[in-house]
Formats: sequence, C-alpha cells, structure tokens
Amino acid sequence: MLRIRLRRVGKKGRPYYRIVVTEKRNPRDGAYIDGIGHYDPMADPPAVTLDEARAVDWLRKGAQPSDPVRRIFDRNDIFSKVHADERAD
Repeated sequence: MLRIRLRRVGKKGRPYYRIVVTEKRNPRDGAYIDGIGHYDPMADPPAVTLDEARAVDWLRKGAQPSDPVRRIFDRNDIFSKVHADERAD
C-alpha cells in the first residue's frame, strides 16, 4: 500500500520534513518513490511547499496520507481538488 508521509531531514533540534510517497512498510527515513513537497514546522507560521498537482495525482491513484500529512492537505484544500476533479470526469 502506498503512503504519503513525512520524511525527516533536519538537524537535531531543528526538524525539517519532506512530504514523500513511499511503501507503507518502508522506514520513516527510508527509500521513497516520489517527493511532492516540504514542511518546515519551525517557521512562524509553519511553511509548506507542496506540488498540488502531484499530490492530487497520487491521491487519485490510491495513496493514503498519514495523519500529519492529512492535516497539511486539509489546510491547503487538496481533498476538495481531488473531489472536484472526480466530479469533472
């Protein structure tokens, strides 16, 4: 099963994450299929850089977001874009 989740790449005490698509069984910082964005929780407000078209594409292919990624997608209205594309088809 494909999963969209956070991959930690920051230093100790300075977290920084990449939003990646990976197999559910892979470790947190293991191999991934596609990188679709970045998340910096230390910025004020937390900074999110996201390739929305690729995120929507992976969701339509059946990838399941983790809980933190689901919250990021909710703030950026990604799920409404997935459903809008499905209604247009």
